[in-house]
Amino acid sequence: MSVPAGNLLAGLPPGVLLDELFTTLTESAASSGTVRIERILSTGQASPDGFWYDQDWDEFVLVVQGAARLQLEGEAERALGPGDWLMIPAGRRHRVAWTDPAAPTVWLAVHIGEQKPPQARGQGEDA
Repeated sequence: MSVPAGNLLAGLPPGVLLDELFTTLTESAASSGTVRIERILSTGQASPDGFWYDQDWDEFVLVVQGAARLQLEGEAERALGPGDWLMIPAGRRHRVAWTDPAAPTVWLAVHIGEQKPPQARGQGEDA
Protein backbone atom coordinates (compact mmCIF):
# COMPACT_ATOMS: atom_id res chain seq x y z
CA MET A 1 0.00 0.00 0.00
CA SER A 2 1.35 3.39 -1.00
CA VAL A 3 1.68 6.00 1.73
CA PRO A 4 0.96 9.59 0.61
CA ALA A 5 3.89 11.94 1.16
CA GLY A 6 5.25 15.17 -0.24
CA ASN A 7 6.57 18.63 0.48
CA LEU A 8 4.20 21.58 0.97
CA LEU A 9 6.69 24.00 -0.54
CA ALA A 10 7.54 21.93 -3.64
CA GLY A 11 6.13 22.86 -7.01
CA LEU A 12 4.97 26.37 -6.13
CA PRO A 13 4.28 28.26 -9.36
CA PRO A 14 6.36 31.41 -9.83
CA GLY A 15 4.90 34.90 -9.85
CA VAL A 16 1.53 36.29 -8.89
CA LEU A 17 -1.55 34.13 -9.46
CA LEU A 18 -4.90 35.52 -10.63
CA ASP A 19 -6.69 33.32 -8.06
CA GLU A 20 -5.63 31.35 -5.02
CA LEU A 21 -4.45 27.84 -5.82
CA PHE A 22 -6.12 25.00 -3.87
CA THR A 23 -4.46 21.57 -3.94
CA THR A 24 -6.01 18.59 -2.11
CA LEU A 25 -3.17 16.61 -0.57
CA THR A 26 -5.21 13.75 0.87
CA GLU A 27 -8.76 12.92 1.83
CA SER A 28 -10.27 10.26 4.06
CA ALA A 29 -13.90 9.31 4.66
CA ALA A 30 -15.24 8.77 8.16
CA SER A 31 -18.74 8.16 9.53
CA SER A 32 -18.92 11.79 10.69
CA GLY A 33 -17.85 13.16 7.30
CA THR A 34 -14.63 13.62 5.41
CA VAL A 35 -11.24 14.81 6.55
CA ARG A 36 -9.64 16.72 3.68
CA ILE A 37 -6.17 18.23 3.85
CA GLU A 38 -5.23 20.89 1.33
CA ARG A 39 -2.49 23.34 0.50
CA ILE A 40 -3.64 26.84 -0.36
CA LEU A 41 -1.32 29.23 -2.15
CA SER A 42 -2.13 32.95 -1.95
CA THR A 43 -0.26 35.74 -3.71
CA GLY A 44 -2.08 38.85 -2.54
CA GLN A 45 -5.64 37.52 -2.75
CA ALA A 46 -8.32 38.32 -0.16
CA SER A 47 -12.01 37.60 0.23
CA PRO A 48 -14.19 40.12 -1.61
CA ASP A 49 -15.66 42.93 0.50
CA GLY A 50 -18.73 41.65 2.34
CA PHE A 51 -17.97 37.97 1.60
CA TRP A 52 -17.83 35.48 4.47
CA TYR A 53 -17.07 31.76 4.44
CA ASP A 54 -19.78 29.93 6.40
CA GLN A 55 -18.98 26.22 6.45
CA ASP A 56 -20.81 23.29 7.97
CA TRP A 57 -17.51 21.71 9.07
CA ASP A 58 -14.55 22.61 11.28
CA GLU A 59 -11.40 23.96 9.63
CA PHE A 60 -7.88 24.08 11.02
CA VAL A 61 -5.61 26.55 9.18
CA LEU A 62 -1.85 26.99 9.54
CA VAL A 63 0.34 29.54 7.76
CA VAL A 64 3.45 27.65 6.68
CA GLN A 65 5.09 30.51 4.79
CA GLY A 66 4.24 34.15 4.15
CA ALA A 67 1.77 36.41 5.92
CA ALA A 68 -1.98 36.86 6.08
CA ARG A 69 -4.77 38.46 8.06
CA LEU A 70 -7.86 36.39 8.85
CA GLN A 71 -11.05 37.81 10.31
CA LEU A 72 -13.74 36.00 12.26
CA GLU A 73 -17.09 37.76 12.18
CA GLY A 74 -17.43 40.18 15.10
CA GLU A 75 -13.69 40.22 15.81
CA ALA A 76 -10.71 42.29 14.73
CA GLU A 77 -8.44 40.90 12.01
CA ARG A 78 -5.79 38.44 13.20
CA ALA A 79 -2.28 38.73 11.76
CA LEU A 80 -0.84 35.32 10.90
CA GLY A 81 2.74 34.42 10.00
CA PRO A 82 4.75 31.21 9.69
CA GLY A 83 3.67 28.75 12.37
CA ASP A 84 0.49 30.59 13.36
CA TRP A 85 -2.65 28.46 13.30
CA LEU A 86 -6.34 28.81 14.03
CA MET A 87 -9.16 26.33 14.58
CA ILE A 88 -12.36 27.67 12.98
CA PRO A 89 -15.48 25.90 14.29
CA ALA A 90 -18.30 24.88 11.97
CA GLY A 91 -20.71 27.75 11.36
CA ARG A 92 -18.20 30.44 12.39
CA ARG A 93 -18.19 33.02 9.62
CA HIS A 94 -14.71 34.07 8.54
CA ARG A 95 -12.84 35.73 5.70
CA VAL A 96 -9.33 36.27 4.43
CA ALA A 97 -8.77 39.99 4.89
CA TRP A 98 -5.29 40.15 3.31
CA THR A 99 -2.40 38.03 2.05
CA ASP A 100 1.08 39.30 1.26
CA PRO A 101 1.29 40.44 -2.37
CA ALA A 102 5.11 40.53 -2.29
CA ALA A 103 5.75 36.90 -1.30
CA PRO A 104 3.70 33.69 -1.57
CA THR A 105 1.61 32.68 1.43
CA VAL A 106 1.32 28.92 1.85
CA TRP A 107 -1.50 27.63 4.05
CA LEU A 108 -2.20 24.12 5.31
CA ALA A 109 -5.95 23.65 5.77
CA VAL A 110 -7.59 20.63 7.39
CA HIS A 111 -11.34 20.34 6.80
CA ILE A 112 -12.94 18.11 9.44
CA GLY A 113 -16.45 16.67 9.08
CA GLU A 114 -17.09 18.00 5.57
CA GLN A 115 -20.07 16.22 4.02
CA LYS A 116 -19.83 15.22 0.38
CA PRO A 117 -22.82 16.17 -1.77
CA PRO A 118 -24.81 13.20 -3.15
CA GLN A 119 -23.45 13.71 -6.70
CA ALA A 120 -19.89 13.19 -5.37
CA ARG A 121 -20.67 9.73 -3.99
CA GLY A 122 -19.50 6.63 -5.81
CA GLN A 123 -21.87 4.54 -7.89
CA GLY A 124 -23.78 1.97 -5.91
CA GLU A 125 -23.85 4.02 -2.71
CA ASP A 126 -27.16 5.00 -1.17
CA ALA A 127 -27.99 8.70 -1.41
